[in-house]
Amino acid sequence: MQSKNILLSIFSFFMLMFVPVYSHAEDGQVITVSEEDIAIESDAVAADAIASYEVTGSLFQQIIDLEQEKVLMELEKERAQLDLELDKLAAEKIKLHMEIEELSGRAEQQQQELANAQAQLEAEAARLEKEKEELEAQTEELALRASSNMQTSSSASSNKNNEDTINFDEQYRLVNVIGIGSQLQAKIENLSTGQTKTISVGKVLDGYTVQSISLDDGVVFYNGKDTQTLNITKSK
Repeated sequence: MQSKNILLSIFSFFMLMFVPVYSHAEDGQVITVSEEDIAIESDAVAADAIASYEVTGSLFQQIIDLEQEKVLMELEKERAQLDLELDKLAAEKIKLHMEIEELSGRAEQQQQELANAQAQLEAEAARLEKEKEELEAQTEELALRASSNMQTSSSASSNKNNEDTINFDEQYRLVNVIGIGSQLQAKIENLSTGQTKTISVGKVLDGYTVQSISLDDGVVFYNGKDTQTLNITKSK
């Protein structure tokens, strides 16, 4: 109803604006309506229309409400987008913290692995050092054994040589010395067989060479290492 009154007022306003100045008689009197009166009347009608216009529920209000709803929807959409971005940032932050913790765990694990490897290397070095010491001890022991064996062999060889040495006083007897000067010869007897033989300087007997013959010193035998003398006083 109110909208109808407003439309009627607007219609009357336009009618007054476009209707030309006219005159008419009322009760025998002629009333003249001027353009100024029409303008005043139209202003009054417009003022009444504006004053009586109710914004609530009007088309203008609906348009404003729609625009506001549109703006609110845009703002809500932007807020939802911001919430989504914030959620993504929070997820990235959590992921970053997890990666940092994982890297920290890996660093600790690698550090532990390095410590274990270092301990293994130290243990291996200690084992090798112990084996080296044992090897040196074995080498020293073998050297001592070899030296002892050499000494034993040398002693055995010396004993063998001593055993191989002939004792002329026990095996032979000087019977006499015959000849003159450098032509002296000695007659000896083998005590085991009783056989006699004549020897001279340079002759070899049982590996010994007759080095000299004299009445005073008897017969001197030499084999390069050992010297033995057989004379009449010591002969049996």
